[in-house]
Amino acid sequence: MQTFTLGIEEEFQTIDPETRRLRSHMSKIVEDGKIILKERVTAEMHQSVVEVGTNICTNIQEARQEVTYLRKMIIDLAAQQNLKIAAAGTHPFSDWQDELITPNPRYDKLIDEMRDVARGNLIFGLHVHIGIPDRDTGIKLINSLTYFLPHIYALSTNSPFWCGRNTGFKSYRSKVFDKFPRTGIPEYFETAHDYDDYINLLVKTGCIDNGKKIWWDLRLHPFYNTIEFRVCDIPMRADETVCLAALMQALVVKIYKLMSKNLNFQHYRKILINENKWRAARYGIHGKLIDFGRKEEVPYYNLAQELLEFVDDVLDDLGSRKEVEYIHKILEMGTGADRQLAVWEATQDFNQVVDYIVQETAYGL
Repeated sequence: MQTFTLGIEEEFQTIDPETRRLRSHMSKIVEDGKIILKERVTAEMHQSVVEVGTNICTNIQEARQEVTYLRKMIIDLAAQQNLKIAAAGTHPFSDWQDELITPNPRYDKLIDEMRDVARGNLIFGLHVHIGIPDRDTGIKLINSLTYFLPHIYALSTNSPFWCGRNTGFKSYRSKVFDKFPRTGIPEYFETAHDYDDYINLLVKTGCIDNGKKIWWDLRLHPFYNTIEFRVCDIPMRADETVCLAALMQALVVKIYKLMSKNLNFQHYRKILINENKWRAARYGIHGKLIDFGRKEEVPYYNLAQELLEFVDDVLDDLGSRKEVEYIHKILEMGTGADRQLAVWEATQDFNQVVDYIVQETAYGL
């Protein structure tokens, strides 16, 4: 029986408690973290980013335990270095030009190739891996799941500010990442063989050295039997991360169930799904997305309800009903972006916004 395992990676900001700016000091956190957390904590390209990743989890309850434990540990390790940890897709006012790069041949090569596009990529995401039976099934799942990426993304929006400006977006993180090649909504492939041909061509022609340099919002992992959702901003609360991971798992299982009954979910073109992704980035849960079947705009709240109805029949088998239905809570309190903006509007003080993010990052732990 296919178990559709979960693996969750969160990228956090390391914050100076006095200035509230990003502080390039994660190496000590990672060093100390490796003693306890082994490979579950890693350095990223910018020294003010620290990433933690769960072990392979068989269900959402295990995933919750891991996410909560790792957040607690990283907050404690940072505190020992007199630092705070913050979960938001961008820092409200720190400038990428001030941040140090982690010494590593892989990052040196990336910066040599991409210059300021790589240096300026000071963003923080949530990546969720879901186990799949095989790569061909993975490609078929991705073709159908792509439609739902804007719906998932809207719930995660948590990056309204960039370099001290209110950008007018609920997620500016994706606008920063769009500068990279091979990002955004994935292409359609008939089979894993077609996909591998594409990767091999890029490797052969020196565009990439391996499939990890395909940074789409949803990708077939080059080394593991997983598909990886990469579309989301890191959410502020652990509860939000768990909710999004549970929703992703439920969608994978639902589409797989339809496929195994020879039923197919309608495929829509990338250029159409991009329209919804733009709306999700700009308005989050307060906008309207397009229902391409009905050819009309629909308020996000109605779509969220339809999404819950769509996955309803797999939630009890997965034991994830409570986690997925946390969507209602997100709709009620607003996403991280909505809450950051509320603090900013009330105080006009970015320091208070950072303090709020830090406080929410530890919420419920």
